[in-house]
Amino acid sequence: MHKPFQPSLSKLFSALVAGSLVLGLAACSKEGPGSSSSDAASGASAAAPASGALTVGLSISTLNNPFFVSLKKGAEDEAQKDGVTLITVDAQNDPAKQQASVEDLIEKKVNVILINPTDSSAVANVVKEATSKGIKVISLDRSVNGAEVSSHIASDNKAGGKMAADFLADKLGGKGNIVELQGIPGSSAANERGAGFDDEIAAKGGVKIATKQPADFDRAKGLSVMENIIQSNKDIQGVFAQNDEMALGAVKALQAAGLKNVAVVGFDATDDAIAAVKAGQMAATVQQQPELIGQYGVQTAKKLADGQTVDKFIPVPLNLFKQQ
Repeated sequence: MHKPFQPSLSKLFSALVAGSLVLGLAACSKEGPGSSSSDAASGASAAAPASGALTVGLSISTLNNPFFVSLKKGAEDEAQKDGVTLITVDAQNDPAKQQASVEDLIEKKVNVILINPTDSSAVANVVKEATSKGIKVISLDRSVNGAEVSSHIASDNKAGGKMAADFLADKLGGKGNIVELQGIPGSSAANERGAGFDDEIAAKGGVKIATKQPADFDRAKGLSVMENIIQSNKDIQGVFAQNDEMALGAVKALQAAGLKNVAVVGFDATDDAIAAVKAGQMAATVQQQPELIGQYGVQTAKKLADGQTVDKFIPVPLNLFKQQ
């Protein structure tokens, strides 16, 4: 009775071993580049990219700003179209967090890093670290101070500031007091937009900047800073905010204070700002194309990975979206 069962037990044991090997191989196969990219985008750890596959790291200053959400979407769409693995990390407007997340991208051995700095100077060391290890770096929207990048892709922020000044001066008939809400101190976007606006207003005469205060590109801060300004001075005819989030905060403060006919100009042309212009709450916004910046970023990364030469500055066109 025992002998007939011996072959069956042996076969059963062999089948169990084979099954275990299949399960093990199946589990390993789920840890490929696609899985890594998805995990990294949600803040989880990702494995190093597979050999031969183009993997691009995208370091965003903050995904709490609709402008950078659009930039990320442009990069994602282009990456998907071109078969590029994209690993996105969000600095949440924290320079230290951005440095740590870029160091993580370096550890993952990405081929190219697209960086949108929270602070243009604070990222210099980590950019140098990446390039020293053979990783190409491209800056998006905001430039890097103190370190070399392969290319910078952005709108001409200084020209955009000048565009806003020209429009606002004409809108006010060449006279009046303007409040300027500034972005994050130290960021190239704030520096360049402010320089373009300030220089053009100074050249025109008649209109003057009554006060300039930072509100960190944030809507809630734009509201609170504007409220404080209004409390000390209500003689305001115009507002230039260096991005739409601050402009929308300023609009709320002006409405709450009962101040009408104040021309508010923003920068970025986000969906909320365009709606506000159409509703007559904002006078205009300088229109960037964030999705195009992200798209150009991935396209340029591919060229670098292929050994092609790229331009040091790749401009993205600007327009002015205004009340009709």
